[in-house]
Amino acid sequence: MSMPFYVSPEQLMKDRADFARKGIARGRSVVAVQYADGVLFASENPSQALHKVSEIYDRIAFAAVGRYNEFENLRIAGVRLADMRGYAYDRRDVTGRGLANAYAQTLGTIFSSGGEKPYEVELFVAEIGDEPADDQVYRLTYQGQVTDEHQYAVMGGADEVVAAYLEGHYTENASLSEALHVAVAALGKSPEEGESGGDRVIPASDLEVAVLDRTRTQPRKFLRLMPARLEALLGDRGPTTPASDASMPSAGPTGAPAGSPADAATGTPPESEIDPTDLPDDPDAIIPKPDPES
Repeated sequence: MSMPFYVSPEQLMKDRADFARKGIARGRSVVAVQYADGVLFASENPSQALHKVSEIYDRIAFAAVGRYNEFENLRIAGVRLADMRGYAYDRRDVTGRGLANAYAQTLGTIFSSGGEKPYEVELFVAEIGDEPADDQVYRLTYQGQVTDEHQYAVMGGADEVVAAYLEGHYTENASLSEALHVAVAALGKSPEEGESGGDRVIPASDLEVAVLDRTRTQPRKFLRLMPARLEALLGDRGPTTPASDASMPSAGPTGAPAGSPADAATGTPPESEIDPTDLPDDPDAIIPKPDPES
């Protein structure tokens, strides 16, 4: 009788954490910035249909990085939970902290389970109050850890480089235009070139920006900023650099980064290499199709 292969719990958790971190780092960063009238979310996302930032409830927003299908399932679950709680009790009983705790339990259970792989996602759950001091931004990691963020936060991609720029340029109680300028400039920082030379000017059409705006008269405070509004707020920033022209690893004929493994039969990069921000609009096209001859 053969003995089962043994892996220590410490090594198993380390391997699962490394797996999740690598998947999250492949995506592009999402920035959350608190400003005078609410909370701003910004990310580089050329897709106009697949969003990283979405509304959950009246005063609550959701942002994510990582695998699109996984954080989209979490977003839908959060919307359903909020709707059911608001309908069964009261709309005031739906809070960002309650949703963050629910997400933390789900992510923690999946990460600790040996029956399935950990989710390759990180989340922001934000809620605005009547005053800036009442705003709340929670960051949730792939292992279910919850962090209460203040002023600004970054997740995914080159998060350390983006956070370092925000640390030196963030201004408390800034206007929407000022907060947007800082967030977009931080997203354009290049991890290879340091402070100069490699900075990119991201075109407004490649930006996904949304706010929770407490000055809106409607009960729903979530507002998505369209490219025309972004161009008016950002003004002239010089020549722009689209995402396709950015200093990214060169792609082979299949669209995978040069040197990355690809399926020999289909010529399609493995699912873990697919950037969630570059997924097609057709959900059926997300899954690589098998070779008819196989």
